[in-house]
Amino acid sequence: MDGEGPHQVKKVVLPSGKTIEVVLFSERPAETSHGRAEPPEQDPSVCVACGCRMVYPAEWQEAGPSHWSVILRCPNCGHEREGVFTQETVESFDEQLDDGVDLLDRDYRRLLRANLTEEIDRFVDALRVDAVLPEDF
Repeated sequence: MDGEGPHQVKKVVLPSGKTIEVVLFSERPAETSHGRAEPPEQDPSVCVACGCRMVYPAEWQEAGPSHWSVILRCPNCGHEREGVFTQETVESFDEQLDDGVDLLDRDYRRLLRANLTEEIDRFVDALRVDAVLPEDF
């Protein structure tokens, strides 16, 4: 890419607070119904500042019949951005979020079970050696 042709300028706020402008060049831009180039849609689950793949929606609202305006937040670097995404992209993102919730729930339950098992084992050991007295309750 030699800098010729259509391009897009995007402002990015770095975790340090410094703002930079990024110029994106496209060899063959996608044409919209208005004849203007439309930038390729970014994956909403990926942070544009640090690349973390755990970005979550802080807010979302309809932005037309087939698009959504979404405020995204990165738990890794705290970067926030707003993007407009197609219905298809938002549905896919929502499925990713559901899968993530399922993973967290499974891990939480496994950890809870392990902690309770350890606690019960300690209590049984204490009963076995008469280390539990009536005044402990």
